[in-house]
Amino acid sequence: MGTLYVVGTPIGNLEDITFRAVGILKSVDMIAAEDTRHTGNLLQHFEIKTPQISYHEHNQQQRIPQLLSKLSEGKDIALVTDAGMPGISDPGYELVKACIEAKVSVVPVPGANAAITALIAAGLPTNRFVFEGFLPANGQDRQKHLESLPAEARTLIFYESPHRLRQTLQDLADYLEPLRLIVLARELTKLHEQFWRGTIRDAIAHYNQHEPKGEFTIIVAGAQLEMAMPSPEALKAELFEIMSQGVSRSQASRQLAQLTKLPRRQLYQMALALPAPPIPEYERDHQKKTKHNHTNS
Repeated sequence: MGTLYVVGTPIGNLEDITFRAVGILKSVDMIAAEDTRHTGNLLQHFEIKTPQISYHEHNQQQRIPQLLSKLSEGKDIALVTDAGMPGISDPGYELVKACIEAKVSVVPVPGANAAITALIAAGLPTNRFVFEGFLPANGQDRQKHLESLPAEARTLIFYESPHRLRQTLQDLADYLEPLRLIVLARELTKLHEQFWRGTIRDAIAHYNQHEPKGEFTIIVAGAQLEMAMPSPEALKAELFEIMSQGVSRSQASRQLAQLTKLPRRQLYQMALALPAPPIPEYERDHQKKTKHNHTNS
């Protein structure tokens, strides 16, 4: 059986590739690349003549059996992505999983990674962090994911494209505290590398005045332990209890927002998903009296 090498490549500066990675790319029988044209520039720079085959999210189902067949013939293959470590926000995971199931040896060749590179220079806590990758594009999946974040005490790491950055910043302001600290990194390891630091609210103002350019790595401070919020289930139970007292969904959301410091919009979305509570006894009596008086008149 051959070996699958999972090879890290530069995220910007070509000098960040390791000697080991160059050696592996030269010695394997084939390179499975996310974009053969992009990787071709890297190979040309380091005078690597190993043949390539494309492997990306749109052809992975047909490529995995083909690559496994090559590996079963004793061929060694290097898996690379356009930038960074394969398997991080790309389909490399599926190939690695298939190789493990087929008893093919998988060897990691570590290299640069945008999430860790941004984190270590962000100035936010690094002792505990969680990688969130790209948020779901829209719909209930996005809302559900955002609802799980307010109580997260670990530093949060996201990836985001320039055309969705403003919407993501607004969502983070709506679901987290607008004054939560945030760092936005772009053009990492390149000539115009940039770190923007401030609050989520200030980031919204900044990028409303400046057009987002390039891919972003976003680092957000976790919730302070003393300010960690109850679980979504506990919040929904509290909303239902307030609404059971005859309070509207909007007013119940406003009251709980004042108590928890959570955005009212987030709580209102939770309230909308709850069933209507039973009408309080005093309200039923009031409705009966009103109906009785109206009938007699």
